[in-house]
Amino acid sequence: MQVSFHGHSVVRVKTDKHTILIDPFISGNDICDLDADTVETDVILLTHGHDDHVGDTEQIAKRNNAFIVAPNELAVYLGEKGFSAHGMNIGGSHDFDFGNVKYTQAFHSSSYTSEGGNVVYTGMPAGILLTIDGKTIYHVGDTGLFSDLKLIGEMNDIDIAFVPIGDNFTMGPDDALVAADWINAKTVVPVHYNTFPVIEQDPDAFVSKVKTGKGLAMKAGDSVEL
Repeated sequence: MQVSFHGHSVVRVKTDKHTILIDPFISGNDICDLDADTVETDVILLTHGHDDHVGDTEQIAKRNNAFIVAPNELAVYLGEKGFSAHGMNIGGSHDFDFGNVKYTQAFHSSSYTSEGGNVVYTGMPAGILLTIDGKTIYHVGDTGLFSDLKLIGEMNDIDIAFVPIGDNFTMGPDDALVAADWINAKTVVPVHYNTFPVIEQDPDAFVSKVKTGKGLAMKAGDSVEL
């Protein structure tokens, strides 16, 4: 399968049968190389409800008739708007036709600002363990450092992990290096940086310090094969 990075926290997974988009924040994301009007997918996975993660979900899902998996309150919100959405919660896993999804905890916040300006509570923020054909992708989501990342690394054979390094809203590079050690993934990719001035970081400096696994600074559009 092909796993690609598209700026901020946008990750795409392509298998022989499915295309999966995680946190498709495309419009307003100057780093992203995708076009919300043309990108194709049949599955969207969401870590939490913030605008820079839900992004273009509604537009993309409507045009592609895509299936959405999200934390339960966010899934209910999207379901009430007519989308096909499956709600999950922390610690739960489910087998879908595209693979197995398990939600992990993340220490952050989660809400969505609707078109009318109302703030909607969208449940607990989360990370996502996505396992397809024996390969496991860990999208850590937006989070600070927490010790259960070590347990997650011990319990799962993680092939590639997408770890936030931006600081201010999530863990910064120093904490992310500790997280990388604990997660114990074969490949560690920094995400959630340089989209806004307050989260500017040097991804090359980060990956040069990764000790556990291979650090890989992916530019928007870069991909790896698993």
